[in-house]
Amino acid sequence: MKIVRSVNRMFKISSAARRAGRRIGFVPTMGALHQGHLSLIRAARRENDLVVVSIFVNPLQFGPKEDFKKYPRAFSRDKRLCRDEKVDFVFSPPADEIYPEDFKTAVLVKGLSDLLCGSSRPGHFQGVATVVSKLFNIVSADTAYFGQKDAQQTVIIRQMVRDLNIPVKIRVMPIVREKDGLAMSSRNIYLSSRERQDARVLPEALKLAKVLMQSGQQDSRVLINRMRKLILRKKNAKIDYIAVVDGKTLRPLKKVSSGCLILAAVFFGRTRLIDNLIAA
Repeated sequence: MKIVRSVNRMFKISSAARRAGRRIGFVPTMGALHQGHLSLIRAARRENDLVVVSIFVNPLQFGPKEDFKKYPRAFSRDKRLCRDEKVDFVFSPPADEIYPEDFKTAVLVKGLSDLLCGSSRPGHFQGVATVVSKLFNIVSADTAYFGQKDAQQTVIIRQMVRDLNIPVKIRVMPIVREKDGLAMSSRNIYLSSRERQDARVLPEALKLAKVLMQSGQQDSRVLINRMRKLILRKKNAKIDYIAVVDGKTLRPLKKVSSGCLILAAVFFGRTRLIDNLIAA
């Protein structure tokens, strides 16, 4: 496994691999790797000749009151995990390689970036789309791998790839969960023991919605209200949003339908967690 810091070096590696007819699988991350990330890396390893993992904590997707400076960074551990998973290249450039001093361009996916998490985190998805478009151009992967936990992000990236004719296939892999059902996230380490215990209500609320749907309930308002009541039993919980939306447009739905998304974002103390469910 090799560590690559330079954009030009990554360009050359990718170009040589493509000329040789080798398929490139790409997993973009901000580091602090957990089993969710590793599931993406394993899928990339199974399906490609060459695997590239990027580790870059992207400053553009953090708001002024968010956790950029304290976002967990564990590069030595991340390197070891990547080596264990037989990653070929870890692309971990400094910020000025990605955003040089004269950088002036941004990518905005209109109509999808200002909803849900975008409403709570203005500018977040512009930062995501900008860095991901750059990484796609630099790595030139055949397939890029993302987790379903970040459902809105995957919808935005798929739209961006279509709109900008970026020749990469997007693979969205299932959510990986802790034993108690909590979706794996780099931010879970911020939770106190009490908050961590209370956070289990988030996947429990989604399970409740699934049971209601299986029993024939199709009214989105009923699902949202039942989820809300369950979550608010926990003193540490503060709901940002609960929504039932179309899986492609992210527009609210009055009735549940196959393929729609049930999403929730909840604060436990100061830590904001997201989770979702795809309606069958």
